[in-house]
Amino acid sequence: MEQIRLHGRGGQGVVTAAELIAIAAFNQGKEAQAFPNFGVERTGAPIQAFARISEKPIIVREQIYNPTVLIIQDATLLNTIDVFAGISKDTKVIINATANHRPELKISPRNLYFSPATEIALEIFGKNIVNTVILGAFARFTGLISLESLKKAINIKFADKGPELIKKNIQAVERAYKLKYENPG
Repeated sequence: MEQIRLHGRGGQGVVTAAELIAIAAFNQGKEAQAFPNFGVERTGAPIQAFARISEKPIIVREQIYNPTVLIIQDATLLNTIDVFAGISKDTKVIINATANHRPELKISPRNLYFSPATEIALEIFGKNIVNTVILGAFARFTGLISLESLKKAINIKFADKGPELIKKNIQAVERAYKLKYENPG
């Protein structure tokens, strides 16, 4: 079973990102679940969300303490909370940061990737909502969901938001997925 933990701030779409992972996995015939963990929800407050993907039924219903994939939507959290708690040397870590503005890390995972999600989000949406953008990198780096199933999940999740928002989110996902990345880990 793959266990994905997402960290971000209120208003960045962390919970929606977890839901999109689960919908995309379900679209591929896999078992999936997604759920949030936060206190009083407010814009800018640290938030965690979780997703699980499995070929078998998922019966566990607790937080993810030892993620196989860690997504950090806001790099400022690296200095605020212990986002790396419970990771192993094999955990895939995806951090929203650019090649020119990479944060100093106290860990050295083997599978570390940086995605310029904020840059892409600002260019396409005009605001720092990076959830779908970073999922393009997630699909590419992990192979747990396909780009096509992620695009289908966006169509399902945002059906009531209108075709223009769907189009922009798909554009953002494709751009993040197709970028040339290097693994500095």
